[in-house]
Amino acid sequence: MNRKYFLLGLFLFVLYWVWYLYRPFWMPLYIASLLALATSNLNISLGNYVKNKLAKSVILTLVLGLLFFAPIVYALNSLSSTMQHFDASVVDKMVNVKNHLKIPDFLGPIKPQIQEFLDGIDAKEITKSILKYTTVILKSSADFLKDMIMILIFYFFANYYGRDLVRFLKGILPFDQNSAFFQEISNVMNIVFYSTLVTAIFEGALFALISTIYGYDGLLLGILYGFASLVPIIGGALMWLPLSIYHFTTGDSVGAWVIALYSILVISVVADTFIKPIIINWINHLMIKSPSKINPLIIFFSIIAGLTTFGFWGVIIGPAITTFFISFVKIYKVLLDEEKYLSS
Repeated sequence: MNRKYFLLGLFLFVLYWVWYLYRPFWMPLYIASLLALATSNLNISLGNYVKNKLAKSVILTLVLGLLFFAPIVYALNSLSSTMQHFDASVVDKMVNVKNHLKIPDFLGPIKPQIQEFLDGIDAKEITKSILKYTTVILKSSADFLKDMIMILIFYFFANYYGRDLVRFLKGILPFDQNSAFFQEISNVMNIVFYSTLVTAIFEGALFALISTIYGYDGLLLGILYGFASLVPIIGGALMWLPLSIYHFTTGDSVGAWVIALYSILVISVVADTFIKPIIINWINHLMIKSPSKINPLIIFFSIIAGLTTFGFWGVIIGPAITTFFISFVKIYKVLLDEEKYLSS
């Protein structure tokens, strides 16, 4: 038997059992690696001031924990406390708003369908669904917190050993363009991470402002709006629509319209539609040493696809998969061009 094929078969056999052994940890490890790649320029910049590799890895891990994970923990704790004092009568008041709604005449052809939809809204069923989903969220939050801890641990090691690992991978990859390959992936992940983080914080702060004005916990609602803004299509409506309806139920129709119009015009239109692309381009040209050549629209749609397929972590996974694919296609084209040149 050819020794090369024997070693290949043995390697694949061992590779399968390694995958099987560590399969509960692959997703946190993958996310942590992508986050380390996304913050690679921060790692390099910090290296100018902190020479000790251990101290630098600890600082980066603490920063990620405070910026990214601490708000999630705060939101989960606040939601858990809020649901313990949940008042079902609030839902009744909100549902009763439909009894005071007058369907405009210009919607005549579809007025029966709208009325049928409104008549089908039942307060008891909504309350039951809220309690059901809240229970699911609180149960799954324990697993989510466990995953976050694992991600932080792997993120620390990814920063500590990352440079050695990248150097090793560059040495074994069978093409000369591996530096450009890693650079392109790193650039895109930097753009995605910073633009998503900045946009979520910016839009969350805008919603926290209007929430605080009306006497709510601005920090909690701002955090929730920041995460809701990542949801495709509906996004922030998950936050401002229930709040606006609640104000209608309390008789504060002016406040309801102010919250709705502010959220739609200031946050959804101005911030999300106009300012977000500016943030992406700013990060691409000012914060990245070698700006990415991948179209920002591709990055945008890869984020939406990632969120749709993988949920919350799709923000990181979607662009990574897309960038890997595009980079491989580029490298394959270069290799084909080299072969044509050599054969001619």
